[in-house]
Amino acid sequence: MSAIFLSASVPLVGRGSYHETANPFLIQCAVRELVIAVIRQHKIVWGGHPAITPMIWSICEDLGVDYSGSVVLYQSTFFKDRYPEENDRFHNVVFTNAVAGDRDASLLLMREEMLSRDDLVAAVFIGGMEGVEAEHELFRQFHPAAKVLPVPSPGGAALNLAKDQGYFTDVDLGDIDFAQLFHTHLALNIQGAAS
Repeated sequence: MSAIFLSASVPLVGRGSYHETANPFLIQCAVRELVIAVIRQHKIVWGGHPAITPMIWSICEDLGVDYSGSVVLYQSTFFKDRYPEENDRFHNVVFTNAVAGDRDASLLLMREEMLSRDDLVAAVFIGGMEGVEAEHELFRQFHPAAKVLPVPSPGGAALNLAKDQGYFTDVDLGDIDFAQLFHTHLALNIQGAAS
């Protein structure tokens, strides 16, 4: 089964200006619609985040999806004292080594391991801060021909990517019909590529 990488977070005040355009409710809606659109055909791979991991667990529960075969959560042991309690519910967490005393190096190690997977066929970026930008850059390095979809309307780093990288030329950046966005720009294209 092919996999789609999800890079998402809710921007925090004090971490750049990402929060100025971010709408946490729309970030949650977009993540939910992504999972609904692709979970039965593709695994979802993401790096553990305290706002996103509980969201994905809840959505899988609502859908009655066996998340052990449908999602892959990566987590750096650098954050072992701060894992969300939902981590315990996923039995397929990939733990990456911490670099002693170095948060950035630990995150880079996790991201390189996660994004170098050979089953990734696309990446979706929702909300986020500098981590979304870093993951976008790494994903493009490892998978230059793969589909990349920054979701602009929830704001944050994904909006910046959509504008700055020219991903959308004919799309309303404020469009919140996430189901249609994923259907048009992601699900149909990937079905053909994965077969």
